[in-house]
Amino acid sequence: MLKSYIAFDVETTGLNPARDEVIEIGALKVRDGRVADRFTEFIRPSAPVSPFVTKLTGITDEMVGNARSRKDVIRDFLAFCEDDVLIGHNISFDYSFIKTGAAADGMSFEKNGIDTLRIARRTLPDLESRSLESLCGYYGILNKAAHRAYHDALATAKLYQTLAHYFESSSPKLFIPFRLCYKVKTPQPATPKQIAFLSGLIRKKRAAVSWDPDTISRSDASKLIDMLLKQ
Repeated sequence: MLKSYIAFDVETTGLNPARDEVIEIGALKVRDGRVADRFTEFIRPSAPVSPFVTKLTGITDEMVGNARSRKDVIRDFLAFCEDDVLIGHNISFDYSFIKTGAAADGMSFEKNGIDTLRIARRTLPDLESRSLESLCGYYGILNKAAHRAYHDALATAKLYQTLAHYFESSSPKLFIPFRLCYKVKTPQPATPKQIAFLSGLIRKKRAAVSWDPDTISRSDASKLIDMLLKQ
């Protein structure tokens, strides 16, 4: 079992890293089996948090409204990670969002990781669900605030230790860190139809919006349109 690593989790506005955004990062740095440091911070999104996300996570617009930018928070998170192995539950999801955000601001994020969901799927095939919540219930791991990044990261660290205790000796290969891979998709430029609609919407709403029709991406245009339509 690894004695030093970073367990982390993110909360997002949706499931697509090319379109949706990270709104919270939570992580703990483990050294010699003990929590040595913590990272927990909101990220200010470009559009309001949806009612669905608020219901799921408890994160509101007021909580993220004065948060720092994606660039600043992810830069500090990358520094926090140092050269550690990352541990996450369904780690490819969390990794894809951080890598996409980092790449958008010219930063690299290449890591090795361990996925507790992957381990659970191989070692606990008869469980009806292998979600973090279900596995915590199965092993009696207390998670005081499920669907909040830091608490889910802490629960993941405890789950990793539990799974290693029961299964590492019999399935050692599952506990070897592997290279995390995610290809960041190149943003597509906004369509002429989007630009025309957005321009008209800004005039109609008399919105003070800073944007460049020559460089805005398709996803950013969609976010801006959605935000203006909700006003």
